Amino acid sequence: MNQDSRKVQRVYLLLLFLQTVAASLIWGINTLFLLDAGLTNTEAFTANAFFTAGMTIFEVPTGVVADTRGRRTSYLLGTVTLTVATLAYFGMWYLSVPFWGWAVVSLFLGLGFTFFSGAVEAWLVDGLATARYFEEGGTLESALARGEIVEGVGMLSGSIAGGLIAQATNLGIPYLIRAVVLALTFVVAFSMMRDIGFEPRRDKRIVDEVKNVLRSSIDNGLKNPPVRWVMLSAPFTGGVMIYAFYAMQPYLLELYGSQDAYSIAGLAAAAFAGAQIAGGLLVPYVRRVVRKRTTVLLVGTSLSAGLLALMGLLPNFWSVLVALVLWGLAMAAITPVRQTYLNGLIASEQRATVLSFDSLMQSVGAVGVQPPLGRIADVWGYPASYLCTAGVQVLAIPFLLLARRERASSDVIQPEGEQARVVG
Repeated sequence: MNQDSRKVQRVYLLLLFLQTVAASLIWGINTLFLLDAGLTNTEAFTANAFFTAGMTIFEVPTGVVADTRGRRTSYLLGTVTLTVATLAYFGMWYLSVPFWGWAVVSLFLGLGFTFFSGAVEAWLVDGLATARYFEEGGTLESALARGEIVEGVGMLSGSIAGGLIAQATNLGIPYLIRAVVLALTFVVAFSMMRDIGFEPRRDKRIVDEVKNVLRSSIDNGLKNPPVRWVMLSAPFTGGVMIYAFYAMQPYLLELYGSQDAYSIAGLAAAAFAGAQIAGGLLVPYVRRVVRKRTTVLLVGTSLSAGLLALMGLLPNFWSVLVALVLWGLAMAAITPVRQTYLNGLIASEQRATVLSFDSLMQSVGAVGVQPPLGRIADVWGYPASYLCTAGVQVLAIPFLLLARRERASSDVIQPEGEQARVVG
């Protein structure tokens, strides 16, 4: 790997670490935080649905910002938006604001994350291409797997710290610390992140570009069969992932027998993070034994559905915790493979917007499933809701089988050392 490639990856991994630490400070306690604010399970997961609705609404416009004003500009706007929205969350918890307040601010949290999605990955791919990383035999899976490992380390650090801080103080303090880390992320991105291998189109009007991007996302996404089928699987995989992760906090405390053991919730999120690190480390070995990326997606998705069902069928603290770790391992192994499959079929000019459109598809699923799953948890309990998540996850498998039938060029996994194919 040459020096320019190393520099691009160092900046990418540092930003990924900081944003993951900031996010994960509250991942282990967010549902507990909402319940402590006086919301029911249904209201808490409806608030989460508003968050994913915000991601759905703003994915394409913020993808346009990344493609017209620059990936760096989009990333900086994300840090500012998330800092303000996080402080608002703390204020609403402190003042016991009614549900409507949580719904509004959750929309803005979704806006903040859409500035990140697509932009930072597109920045990495374009930067590596310019640095001749792929021409020298580097693979995108390896680069993204390093990101998975760093995300796991960040999540491990943040979730443990968030749980312990909440246990020692209260559920609100991790949110204040998160705002501080996001402010630090802004400073680092402002000083170190530059658009490489991509020229922002600042002369374009954003409204006109939104229309163009919607057409482009459909033409290069939904009208492109190999991309279409993977995208259409996203509502069923991404849709349940948010619920399954956040419902785990009160579910594990219920099984543990103490509703105030916030550190247990943080440690559970840390266990998931450890699995994510291991999943990232597994990717190079998966490349050696599996010929097609769709095989990884099919096996991983099926395994994930089975583990979600197990969480519902065996409502025991240790059984659920082990299933959670294995589920995290499966999801972490899938993610870089899925990203590489899509990036190999998307041109640089549309990369950020089409990837944002893919995130939008995941958000659509999360908007649809979270409120009913929260209601199921209120009426029949968490085990029943996890059985339902498994059923939803299974619905992704037919679409992945259709993707496999397309025989896409990016489906075949090339041996290490051969030039990776990234549309440029």
